[in-house]
Amino acid sequence: MSYYFSKTLEATVDQAVPRVTEALKAKGFGVLTTIDVAATLKNKLDVDFRPYIILGACNPKFAHRALQSEDKIGTMLPCSVIVQDAGGGKAEVAAVDPVASMAAVVNPGLEPIAMEVRELLKQAVESL
Repeated sequence: MSYYFSKTLEATVDQAVPRVTEALKAKGFGVLTTIDVAATLKNKLDVDFRPYIILGACNPKFAHRALQSEDKIGTMLPCSVIVQDAGGGKAEVAAVDPVASMAAVVNPGLEPIAMEVRELLKQAVESL
């Protein structure tokens, strides 16, 4: 089982990030955090890295349900979605598969939530 699903876009990272944010919003997700990995690595380590953005996406309805079922599940929230330079004017968008990430948690109440979130994230990525 893969731990993510992805799609490559004919767009730069700067062009792709707003598109990804809107696609997530259309499926009920908000972006809580945006981490510019390249800028952080340059600032902290003085190294160059390709454009690479991590978006912390959260769907409040599902987050609430998951937290009611498992109080430590917050260690796995929000769902990470990356947008990275794939070269040649393309950007790759990849989202975590919540079913794969929650497989380590032994709580049958989380499986249906993870399945629903997986479907919404896949739909968001596929819509790009």
